[in-house]
Amino acid sequence: MTKDLLANKEVAANLDLFVAWVEAQMAQRDQPGISVGIVYDQTLIWSRGFGYANVAQKTPTTSETIYRIASITKLFTSTALMQLRDDGLLQLDDPVKKHLPWFAIRNPHADTPVITIRHLLTHAGGLPREAAYPYWSTNEFPSMEEVQQALPDQELALPTGSDWKYSNLGLTLAGEIVAAVTGMPYNDYVMQNILQPLGMENTFVETIPPDHPLLATGYNRRLPNVVQREPGLHTDCRGIGPAANMASNVEDLAKFVMLQFRAGPRQGQQVLAGTSLREMQRVQWLNDDWSAGRGIGFYIWRLHGRNLVGHGGALLGYRTDLQFAPADKVGVVVLTNADDGMPLLYTDKLFQWVVPAVIKAAAPKAKSHKVAEEWQAYVGRYRSTWGDTQVMIYQDELVMIYPSEPDPLAGMTKLKPVSAHTFRIETKERFGSQGELVVFETDATGKVTRLRLANTYTYPVERW
Repeated sequence: MTKDLLANKEVAANLDLFVAWVEAQMAQRDQPGISVGIVYDQTLIWSRGFGYANVAQKTPTTSETIYRIASITKLFTSTALMQLRDDGLLQLDDPVKKHLPWFAIRNPHADTPVITIRHLLTHAGGLPREAAYPYWSTNEFPSMEEVQQALPDQELALPTGSDWKYSNLGLTLAGEIVAAVTGMPYNDYVMQNILQPLGMENTFVETIPPDHPLLATGYNRRLPNVVQREPGLHTDCRGIGPAANMASNVEDLAKFVMLQFRAGPRQGQQVLAGTSLREMQRVQWLNDDWSAGRGIGFYIWRLHGRNLVGHGGALLGYRTDLQFAPADKVGVVVLTNADDGMPLLYTDKLFQWVVPAVIKAAAPKAKSHKVAEEWQAYVGRYRSTWGDTQVMIYQDELVMIYPSEPDPLAGMTKLKPVSAHTFRIETKERFGSQGELVVFETDATGKVTRLRLANTYTYPVERW
């Protein structure tokens, strides 16, 4: 499949376009390095490094180059809590205080619900964005004990459950719940229960050593009248670790993206049940303007006509992004080693140019005309007391439309073969029939006598 996709002329042409554009962007914006990967279903189909992991040493970037992934760490913290939920050790609607008895924060807002684990994972707790320390200015991060000690002197910024508000403090507390419930350090739990089963051998939960041979040097942003960028300070997030501390590379993060497309119970590399993965990828909090929302751990938004699920990251010297489209089983990873790396710029072009070509190339071949001819027996007009239906072959698929509607294509139902005379409904309209069976009942001559949808019948007619 991988070779076939990359050999596809449209995919290859759009990859060439993307590569040429990236190289020009890097030259114009004086970017040090970028590593990019594209995942289709269970395969990293394409990856490439651009520029340098270390500019002074001219070390080229590759798909193995490690970057600090910053807030992408939150996805692993959220996955850990979902595992514990599935194990029956907690519930998402448990109050935080149930698992962290010391949890206390000033609440100036009247009549607000208690803060729950779900609030933490969806950023709806109204918590301050940060713990009570200026670590993003000083690069000196508090221990978990210091976060805990300072918490009672902080106060809620918003009433709990009134709106979503991004909070590193919230995911820090979420990581501490993992430790409290399991009785083992957060770092050890994530390593043993997520990274090792997934085979993410070059991913670090604890702070990666600054001299690790695969670690890209992080660089400050380009400033006016400055000849060259300066390397950024190495960051140890300490107590804020569950929100921001991990490091990884394209190859390992691709394995995490592949997980998002799988189904089935939790076992082995399936570190979370497919049903729980889908739950994390569904909107839990929707913006008032319906532009985007929060899943469990994930940010959910629309880009170039697709629903994307993912997260970005920003840590001193690094900007990163991981996004995937669950419906299409395609995702991208973009890792940069500069404060002005702007990974979303590259994510946007991948989903505009390359991803549509990959999806098109991977699509099943159109049904043969021989199969379509077998469906001719079902084609025609049907009527019940509820309305009229037209069964027809449209773009080599058997479909049902409602011709009396102003736009019959908007409510079009596709009929997917299951067995003889039996089809399953596939439709964007979720009102009632999605996934149900349609059966064309026939007489001895093969002529349709009625169409049965679940327990409802409609009958052939010659004219309207």
